Amino acid sequence: MSTTNQEKASKLYGIYINGEWVNSVTGQVYESRNPANPSEIVGIVQKSSIEEVNEAFKVANIAHKSWARLSGPTRGEYLLKVSNILEERLEEIALTMTKEMGKTIAEAKGEAARGVAILRYYAGEGMRSVGDVIPSSDRDALMFTTRTSLGVVGVITPWNFPIAIPLWKIAPALIYGNTVVLKPANETSVTAAKIVECFDQANVPKGVINLVTGSGAVIGDAMLSNPHIKAVTFTGSNTVGKQIGRQAFDRGIKYQLEMGGKNPVIVAGDADLDLAVEATINGGLKSTGQKCTATSRVIVHESIYEEFKEKLLSETAKITVGNGEQSSIWMGPCASASQLETVLSYIEVGKQEGAVLLQGGKRVEGEGYFVTPAIFENVTSEMRIAREEIFGPVLCLMKVSSIEEAIELANDSEFGLSASIFTTNIQKMLSFINEMDAGLVRINAESAGVELQAPFGGMKQSSSHSREQGRAAIEFFTSIKTVFVK
Repeated sequence: MSTTNQEKASKLYGIYINGEWVNSVTGQVYESRNPANPSEIVGIVQKSSIEEVNEAFKVANIAHKSWARLSGPTRGEYLLKVSNILEERLEEIALTMTKEMGKTIAEAKGEAARGVAILRYYAGEGMRSVGDVIPSSDRDALMFTTRTSLGVVGVITPWNFPIAIPLWKIAPALIYGNTVVLKPANETSVTAAKIVECFDQANVPKGVINLVTGSGAVIGDAMLSNPHIKAVTFTGSNTVGKQIGRQAFDRGIKYQLEMGGKNPVIVAGDADLDLAVEATINGGLKSTGQKCTATSRVIVHESIYEEFKEKLLSETAKITVGNGEQSSIWMGPCASASQLETVLSYIEVGKQEGAVLLQGGKRVEGEGYFVTPAIFENVTSEMRIAREEIFGPVLCLMKVSSIEEAIELANDSEFGLSASIFTTNIQKMLSFINEMDAGLVRINAESAGVELQAPFGGMKQSSSHSREQGRAAIEFFTSIKTVFVK
């Protein structure tokens, strides 16, 4: 895994503060490696100091004053420029994502295209209403609401969607007049740097967006203790999210947390089985199961259980596992060695708990962090593999005798992010819509994914109960101001 000093220098990525790419004063770096080929260094990333984090917030706070004074349409023009640059660089940045976290090139291009669409959607938000006229009891008065920006927003993002998630936080934050300090996951810091490069190329004013990289514990604490931070938006694990929530509450700043999921799909006795199998595979195994909305629990009516199982096993056996840069590959590696070990350990836990491993769950020989898709049956709701988020290509089959039992089992989780049902019966659809405790419910569609113009977020332990994306983003990234004019 050695590399020359020249190669390292060519792949060195700085941190971005006040419109300038700089090297950290720490002199410390870490290597971002390709999970499909760990000997390949994708980039060398700086470890920011606490002083540099503080500087990023300082300049963002200064920049906020002038950025917030710009009209919404003017801020939208900047986002539109960024979207055009990202579109021009789409293939390059998508390939970086594939190399850095393993997602197949087709999925990476799709995510990059979604990033372009997110930027354009929020560019349009600059032209939309930010308040309402409210009748006053005083006939000689005008009363209305408007919205005001919060200030500097800390954005902390995960590695599984290294383009879409940062942009669906950054774009609304900026369009509503806030400035941003971004801390991406270490595993995808190079992709994040390339996204910030697009803002730099678009000549977004200095200090409006800043990038710091390095240890989540060190930088996260520095961000949340900084006097200039006014809000933090986070996507990641429940453990870290709850810690951030406690710190933000103590500081009295707004916080938005999107965390784990243990998402069910219900396959009713009247379902279109081919459609249900296809969606279960796509929802559970695309991106190597590394989605917070990925299907994990597959709850199947006993009357069609065996037929569904055989179809699922047959189709899953056709999945090609390997380097996502190859167009013939359907599923790439786990994003890191530690993530692979987590997945393999849960597969062993499932066996020990008494679940039956029907297929897969084996590490693929070679250097990369590959594992074949695992399908368990005889899974009960008490088992850890049915309750804890694995974040890998593992499906748990569970058999039920009624739609009522299916919904009860689907709700038997501390999480409530997404859920789907496959049925042709309208009453079953309505029961599922009304009774399912999840922020996203989908009918005859996979559990993973939501359109960018629609609100996204979870219930129970999956979220802090705010919503991201679409018009709903304005609720978090602004404060309402009521105005009375006599």
